[in-house]
Amino acid sequence: MTEPNVTAPSRNQASPNVDANPPIVPSPGDRSLVTVSMRYAGTWRGWTRILLVLGIAVLGGAGAYWWMHRLPALPPGIASGNGRIEADPIDIETKFAGRVATLKVDEGDMVKAGDIVAEMDVKELTASLKKAEAQVNQARKSIDEALANVEQQRSLATLAEQEMERARALLPKGTISRQAFDQRQQQFEAANAALAAARFRVTQTQHALEAAQHDVELYQVNIADNTLVAPRDGRIQYRIANVGEVLPAGGKIFTMLDISYVYMDIYLPTEEAGRIKIGTESRILLDAYPDHPIPAKVTFIATQAQFTPKAVETKSERDKLMFRIRVRIDPERLRAHADAVRSGLPGVAYVRFDPKVNWPAWLQGNS
Repeated sequence: MTEPNVTAPSRNQASPNVDANPPIVPSPGDRSLVTVSMRYAGTWRGWTRILLVLGIAVLGGAGAYWWMHRLPALPPGIASGNGRIEADPIDIETKFAGRVATLKVDEGDMVKAGDIVAEMDVKELTASLKKAEAQVNQARKSIDEALANVEQQRSLATLAEQEMERARALLPKGTISRQAFDQRQQQFEAANAALAAARFRVTQTQHALEAAQHDVELYQVNIADNTLVAPRDGRIQYRIANVGEVLPAGGKIFTMLDISYVYMDIYLPTEEAGRIKIGTESRILLDAYPDHPIPAKVTFIATQAQFTPKAVETKSERDKLMFRIRVRIDPERLRAHADAVRSGLPGVAYVRFDPKVNWPAWLQGNS
């Protein structure tokens, strides 16, 4: 009996029970993170341990960063609150309806009080001004004519008076009739009436001249008002209109920030707000400039609480009341650093309501 020919499988043939790509088995001594993850990748417990280790590492790093960068504790007598630097916005608007002719500035430009920022089309006003000026010239000529007429009427009145006086002297002698005397008297009265009318005409023409002059002044003022100027020193924040746009009366062209009135509003609880007074010394520390505290003063304290009802009697609820406190930077300091003034920067305001307490070293800067 012949034995079956059994041949060993070649290297290129894959055994049905053997994986062609066997898994990589880490050695027992390999303790790298990749190795550990590979060991536990197949189980939920392994993933949980990996995530736990990573979470502890992240939290530890964050805690170390906070500990290294945290600010020292405030001494008693100094309160603090978060806020943002704000500057008073000023809208530059048109006084009359019209078309925007030119824009002299753009967003971000610094302007000084009196600088021209925009001009409106004033062709119609210019034409009206010329008409009023022509009326002024006409009124002046009318006055000259009226004055000449007064002189003429005065001469006639003088002549009529002289003739009447002669007639009065001749009437008793019978040289002149009564009728002729009455005519002389009527001529004298008529001359005086004409003189009075001529003088009244002078008054009328003078009033007409004054009215025309007022019209000229009015048109000049209106033309000047169509040249928009910056009311204060500041920075152009928004440009709202473009050249060629027709705006109504009160149409807004620019919004600027008044750099002389920069402040931060914070909210403090009742116990601290009740000890603060107007003029209390303060410091502002911006997130963008953490090493440059800015001196300031309290200029406003709200009389009504925020966040909770106004009429609360229990002690626990009164402790939740928050009052708005406004801390303002000195205008002179702002003018000296006008280019660095920004609106919207977040930071912290510190208020020293106990004058006996010294500022901490990190809040004693003079920047």
